[in-house]
Amino acid sequence: MIDVVLKLSVRDLAHADLASCGWAGSDHHLAGVAKQLERVRTGEVDYLAVCSATGIPVAKGGVDYQVNEGVGTLWQLAVHPALQSCGIGTFLVEAAELRIRSRGLRQAELAVEEGNPRAHALYERLGYVAYDRRPDSWDEQAPDGSVRRYEAMCVLMRKELS
Repeated sequence: MIDVVLKLSVRDLAHADLASCGWAGSDHHLAGVAKQLERVRTGEVDYLAVCSATGIPVAKGGVDYQVNEGVGTLWQLAVHPALQSCGIGTFLVEAAELRIRSRGLRQAELAVEEGNPRAHALYERLGYVAYDRRPDSWDEQAPDGSVRRYEAMCVLMRKELS
């Protein structure tokens, strides 16, 4: 077995990055991310890219400061499927928490689908505690290109940041 060490960096996600983020979701999803990037300019959100040494994103995710007052809400977190379980998700969440702390906030929240036990386990390992559950829904692009409503039950989790 050969161990490979990845050199990672975190920066703001840019519109130009979206062309190389097809692994993160459909064209419909990436169009939605592009709209969220407009909110970065107003300070309502941070949208981060974890990049390899080449500068190409291998993970992305946002922090929305408008969902709950005084809280950074992590959302749209994704790691390239070929690189999952390599610590990149942890790196992304920790970078997002640093952004939240830099705004003087001390609480982070997120929602994770009940059908996603790997992500749920990651967030628990990182100190997030479940406090509620709620249904959520969003538009999703089907393989045939049509857009349909996706519905899921989500676990709400929070973490006190030191």
